[in-house]
Amino acid sequence: MFKWRNAFQWLIATFMALALSGCGYNTLQSTDEDIKATWAEVLNQYQRRADLVPNLVNVVKGYAAHEQEVFISVTEARARVGAIQATPELINDEVAFQKFIAAQGELTGAISRLLLVAENYPQLKADGLFRDLQAQLEGTENRITVARNRYIAAVRTYNVTVRSFPSNLTAMLFGYKTKPSFTVENEAAIAVPPKVDFGAPAPAVGN
Repeated sequence: MFKWRNAFQWLIATFMALALSGCGYNTLQSTDEDIKATWAEVLNQYQRRADLVPNLVNVVKGYAAHEQEVFISVTEARARVGAIQATPELINDEVAFQKFIAAQGELTGAISRLLLVAENYPQLKADGLFRDLQAQLEGTENRITVARNRYIAAVRTYNVTVRSFPSNLTAMLFGYKTKPSFTVENEAAIAVPPKVDFGAPAPAVGN
């Protein structure tokens, strides 16, 4: 009797595993994990960029101290980014997600304006620390783009599974919901990274 009971339980467990697999449960789990991993990398790269901003501002101030409006703009944009709790749970809140992306777009614009200041200061463009920060920023912006594209792809795969039959029934049963991604509007706002390559330093005026 005991052996039959164990065999029956094993059959039930096997059936449930096959049923869940066939209804997309395993796909939902794996794609959900992909989203978490890719979003964590997006946050990591955005944080790397935010960490570069104070040093960049300070270097530019050394040559263009009177550009206060630009400095304030960058500082405030960075503060707005930092005020948002950038946690893994952010991707479960559409409103909070869009606020975070909008704040990142504002910071991108502010950094671009800061870098344009260097066009008017040949000595700043030639400064070794400034050029090093440019290179770091450029690399970070490229990594942000790669991480963002991976997140978009992961969300697309997951959301298709959540909406498709019969996996949509499994999603409803286990509480899986669609995740937010980058919209056309905010993607356009942040798709073009700040220009950081000024080329060779321009000659000083009067040379």
